[in-house]
Amino acid sequence: MVGRIGATPRRHQHSHPAERKHEERRSNVVKLRLMRMGKKKQPTYRVVAADARSPRNGRFIEIVGTYEPRREPSVITIDNEKALAWLRKGAQPTERVEKLLKLSGAWDEFKGTAAS
Repeated sequence: MVGRIGATPRRHQHSHPAERKHEERRSNVVKLRLMRMGKKKQPTYRVVAADARSPRNGRFIEIVGTYEPRREPSVITIDNEKALAWLRKGAQPTERVEKLLKLSGAWDEFKGTAAS
């Protein structure tokens, strides 16, 4: 196959500029989620703010707290100020982290400020 002389290689092009904006918006999604730590069969977790695209134990933006489910009773340490700051910025907590935030009081404080 013979190409045209001086032709530039074709690249994937979006059909509409609005599609690019939508992709950029989606790429900025931050989640509050658990990051597994500890030894084999003895998990402890960090509650972290991380980009939604990064893997579970991959890069994170900030550590918000810790969760130790094997201790009796379970130990939950959440920095409510950091958690509230991320929630106000639009971070989406996972189901488990939302439960932990409710136990620490950060979720109720966030919902109380959001309603006023």
